[in-house]
Amino acid sequence: MSDGTSRDRDEELLLARISAAAGRAHLGRRCATYRAAPHGATARAGRGVAIRVLGRAVAQGACRLWRAGGRTGANAGARLDFYEHGMTAVVDGRIHVIRYDTTLVRRRRVLSPKGITRAHVLVDVDGERIMLSGGDFGHPEVWGPEIRRAVTEAQVPRALAALAEGARLTFGPVWITRDEIGSRGTSLRWPQVQQVEILNGSVAIRVARRWQVLGSVASGIPNPFVFHALAEHLVGAARNDD
Repeated sequence: MSDGTSRDRDEELLLARISAAAGRAHLGRRCATYRAAPHGATARAGRGVAIRVLGRAVAQGACRLWRAGGRTGANAGARLDFYEHGMTAVVDGRIHVIRYDTTLVRRRRVLSPKGITRAHVLVDVDGERIMLSGGDFGHPEVWGPEIRRAVTEAQVPRALAALAEGARLTFGPVWITRDEIGSRGTSLRWPQVQQVEILNGSVAIRVARRWQVLGSVASGIPNPFVFHALAEHLVGAARNDD
């Protein structure tokens, strides 16, 4: 059997495993695939792939790291597959499944061979955290925004319904209800809030034409784009009620 035929067969088997994992998680139809750039590729494509998978014991300092750029052929199967309701990330033959409606996403800046780049840290269906750095796969300018868009669309409607029923939602050190936003000993009613932004992992709110920061946190606000969409909706609703 030729090397080409063997690679094709390996690709078919991997795709079958990915499809089976996506099916078990009910991810729906596959929409797009982004592959790892080969080691030594141009700066535009990125140099290899480094996907960090931090286990549940990360709070005790334990973690696991998969790096597919360090040995010949190790990153051959690394890929991202996007589906209607989630995505899969594959490295070293292991498949991680992420659902848009349940994952937590944080954005970070990390050091790469190209310098400082943006990364997304996602929680998979098994509770493990996976870090995808910009440049790890082709077209990060496409798949990065797609992750943020898909997670926002999947989670905002359910969050708004929960708020309407009186729930209190927590985003790191910051919480919101349909009536208020707060952190620790500080709370403000939405009609008082003129604008909400996320700056350097903290929530900044504009009240009486002055900015103040709520809940600075080193790891950043989880699902910041979901939080921002909810905050904008609640600020707008309070303004319309006046």
